[in-house]
Amino acid sequence: MRRAIAIAHIILLSVLFASFHEALCESTLLTRRTRRKTTPPSKASSISCDFFHGNWVYDDSYPLYDSSSCPFIDPEFDCQKYGRPDKLYLKYKWQPTACELPRFDGKDFLTRWRGKKMMFVGDSISYNQWQSLLCMLHSAVPDSKISIDKKDPLSSVTFVDFAVSIMFYRSPYLVDISTESIGRVLDLDSISSSSIWINSDLLIFNTWHWWIHKGAASQGWDYIQDGEKVLKDMDRLEAFSKGLTTWAKWVESTVNTTATKVFFQGISPVHYQGQDWGEPGVKDCGKQTEPVSGSTNPGGALPQQGVVSNVLNSITKRVYLLDITFLSQLRKDAHPSSFSGGHTGLDCSHWCLAGLPDTWNQILYASLI
Repeated sequence: MRRAIAIAHIILLSVLFASFHEALCESTLLTRRTRRKTTPPSKASSISCDFFHGNWVYDDSYPLYDSSSCPFIDPEFDCQKYGRPDKLYLKYKWQPTACELPRFDGKDFLTRWRGKKMMFVGDSISYNQWQSLLCMLHSAVPDSKISIDKKDPLSSVTFVDFAVSIMFYRSPYLVDISTESIGRVLDLDSISSSSIWINSDLLIFNTWHWWIHKGAASQGWDYIQDGEKVLKDMDRLEAFSKGLTTWAKWVESTVNTTATKVFFQGISPVHYQGQDWGEPGVKDCGKQTEPVSGSTNPGGALPQQGVVSNVLNSITKRVYLLDITFLSQLRKDAHPSSFSGGHTGLDCSHWCLAGLPDTWNQILYASLI
């Protein structure tokens, strides 16, 4: 009898030990998983939560501000003022697949960046995002004193109560265009404007749209200088890669990224061909009122995204990618189209405000906090 009881005790202790060991292993595994999620990575495209893949969902609490109350919106982005009849495009929130995107808190943003300078550098898409951020901040602190200095190429808005300056520097190619005896020359190896950028605490760069403009009036230059060669034209994707590489070398050699945070805004897509969003019979964004449904983009990735990825991966310093391409490809409905006060024809390149660029800035905010 005693022998049987002893055996039973041994069996019971074995079961308890096995259960304890299993629980301990599971606890250790969960701890490791948690640590992996909270370890800050080097690129914004892999910040613990992937903010860049998901789908658009209806949310009646949107938009984040009333465009009629924002004093910063240029006519080309002010779709409601210039007659856009529908409002459904204003009511969509970006929902990442794996987590929640924090709601933008403008007062918190200004408090965190008190006494700092931030600058958007790039083309009119950067200008679009700059004005979006200004509207989002103004909506949060509508009674804050504001100082405005708008010039070309540098414009600045300062929220005086917080001593925060938010600037836009117009540089469509990032690299230089110089005036020579033969005409205007796009120099793929020169980036002299960078002396103005370097004193900012936060830099958000963008370039692409102008690289595919054709014709001297539209593209803004007459020749391209590539090293020792002066060319009338060249493959635009190759030129983009070389120009962006010059910018990357400047970041690598000049920017102290422990003091200045550097972001590159991903490629902003256009919607001039319905085949890009799975409707081959549609020729432009003119009558679009809803996003592409689901979390798959029928048009696929863009070649210029590969260039951006390769160039950013060549930088050893910490540079963050705001990889807004995919989520923007789904927003065929978010362009001014014909409801623009400063753009002739149909605009399926820029974005209405309020609208899509507000989500870009939400992700910027989430990345910073």
